Amino acid sequence: MKKNARLLYLLAVWTFFIFLSSTAKPLPTDDENPAATPPGITYVLSMPEPQTHYFEVEMQLKNVAATTSSKKNGYLDIKMPVWTPGSYLIREYAKNVEAFTATAAGKAVRSEKIRKNAWRVYTGDDNVTIRYRVYANELTVRTSFIDADHGYVTPAGMFMYHDALKTYPHRVVIQPYKNWKHVATGLEPVAGANFTYEAPDFDLLVDSPIEIGNHRTFGFTASGIPHTVVMFGDVEYDEKRLQADYKRVCEAAASVVGEHPCKHYTFIVHHIPTGGGGLEHLNSTTLETYRNAYSTEANYKGFLTLVAHEYFHLWNVKRIRPIALGPFDYENENYTHMLWLSEGCTSFYEDYILRRAGFHTPETYLNIVANDITGIENQPGVRVQSAAESSWDAWIKGYRPNENSNNTTISYYSKGSVLGTLLNLAILAGSNGERSMDDLMRFLYNEYYKKQKRGFTDDEFRKAAEQIAGRSLDDFFSIGVNSAEPINYNTYFEPVGLQLTNVAAKTQDGFLGVGISAAGGKSTVTSVRRGSAAYTDGLNVGDEILSVDSVRVGDDLLRLISNRQVGETLKVLVNRSGLLREIPVTLTPNPLASYRLTQLPNVTPEQKALYNKWLYIK
Repeated sequence: MKKNARLLYLLAVWTFFIFLSSTAKPLPTDDENPAATPPGITYVLSMPEPQTHYFEVEMQLKNVAATTSSKKNGYLDIKMPVWTPGSYLIREYAKNVEAFTATAAGKAVRSEKIRKNAWRVYTGDDNVTIRYRVYANELTVRTSFIDADHGYVTPAGMFMYHDALKTYPHRVVIQPYKNWKHVATGLEPVAGANFTYEAPDFDLLVDSPIEIGNHRTFGFTASGIPHTVVMFGDVEYDEKRLQADYKRVCEAAASVVGEHPCKHYTFIVHHIPTGGGGLEHLNSTTLETYRNAYSTEANYKGFLTLVAHEYFHLWNVKRIRPIALGPFDYENENYTHMLWLSEGCTSFYEDYILRRAGFHTPETYLNIVANDITGIENQPGVRVQSAAESSWDAWIKGYRPNENSNNTTISYYSKGSVLGTLLNLAILAGSNGERSMDDLMRFLYNEYYKKQKRGFTDDEFRKAAEQIAGRSLDDFFSIGVNSAEPINYNTYFEPVGLQLTNVAAKTQDGFLGVGISAAGGKSTVTSVRRGSAAYTDGLNVGDEILSVDSVRVGDDLLRLISNRQVGETLKVLVNRSGLLREIPVTLTPNPLASYRLTQLPNVTPEQKALYNKWLYIK
């Protein structure tokens, strides 16, 4: 009886396991279970015909259905950014996209463009591949470019995204043109995979330009961090001198905050026939400069100024930032009143860094400060637009100047640079030389970037500045930043024993007030200064000035009127839209100033000490 019962028990157990094996499903693989493998995007960037100025992009979306709700909706929306951080203009990158197609499970799926920068892909599949081409024939630091010599990628204008996947890893596999051997970027390389890079999220991908070709490189170490300089273009340079001077600039810039946040840093330098500029990124920058940038001392110093500006951005704006500047909305304008700080005070620091690095003498630096003031005070728009308004309107005015911009606007770069100098002086004076603008930068870096991991509001910045200065800065903010009223500069310079004076020659020469193009042997009006004789009496942009007091004018108008007196009336004959008009114009006094900083009489020891502190004189 006992033996039979045991046999019956074993038979029952065996029958139960057979039943389980026949009804249970096998464990899912990663491909069958989207949750098992995190979603991600891989871009394969190729360039089989660089002479046509086209990049080709394959965008592979893996395990995305559960995260993007495409199974529920039956579609995915894929977007192209409309602008790139650091360049505050809607650039409509989607205008360069063509041949957009999509496949899933090896089969073509329907897609359509639903907005200017968005495509809808009708699939609920976990794995989707999208292909498109990008026309790239504009070599600037804000746009992509490719030709038979090299390729340059501004990621915002090359790589599309899905909103729900922006925080997941993004990988880029680059397939260089057949004869190209080098790729340079701030992205992290993937170990064991040639020309393959990864970003932890879309924001960092957008912040990492890519240079592809046969460029030259050299390196140096600054602040213990390896730096790479990528040199594109047919240019002669002294590599050892550049290495040493880059290092001096970078270490002087790092001394402001006192901490370097990067593991490595990359300079991409394009040497071009005309133009110039730079664009900052989290651990890299792209610089454009003339091919003769190193041919004279003046050109060389100008280039180092550009280096200092873009390099200092890795602190100011990339980490020390207004709250509006990150995380970014890539489809719309991101407004802030504080570009005068992010860009303008970086312009202030570019020359201040060169001073502390020993490239500028104290006298040279004082001339730079005075010339900066001269520049903004000679622009009529300084009495129309405040620095805060200039920052806010960057999206519609800053990058779209017209013939009247000088009369109505002021650059947040140039006004902001002056404000940076004044804020530095205000903090030095308020703290009796114990603190400076550097201390404000350190506070913002530690409090908001490191501790709170966010940007700051306008009010938080003001409170921080007043805390560091140890006093109210009401005049600085209410007049200097938020109004177009005249600034009393000498209240800032007096504590360091200086005074600002206008040294423009007081002559009786009359002032017409026009900008002139002398192209083609003609004198054509390109701008008319507000309040000038030309403005009041009716000369227009586009007028071709044919004669003055019946004397024929070619391309030498300014010479012909150079000795005319204030109050003298000229009979100006113009060709306006094909019709001749004679316009009487009565010359006004020359309003242009030329400022210089000179020492006050009887400078006190306290003023002298503060002056030395300001200008790093030991």
